[in-house]
Amino acid sequence: MHDLAEYEAQGIPAVMVASSEFVDAARRQSAALGMPAIADRAVYVDHPIQDATDEELRVKARAAIDAILDAITT
Repeated sequence: MHDLAEYEAQGIPAVMVASSEFVDAARRQSAALGMPAIADRAVYVDHPIQDATDEELRVKARAAIDAILDAITT
């Protein structure tokens, strides 16, 4: 989150991708950093990720790619 805030402060577009388990934590931390929009435009994928197979991760990535591109370009 700190890296994203630093990039945004420098005018470098960035988007956070995290599992849906971390929505509330992302909102609290981005608000504490004074940049709540980071969490608002983040892309959240289905939880869990840790135990996912490579193919399951590919499916999650394919499902999220349009939202990631949209978030980084708008």
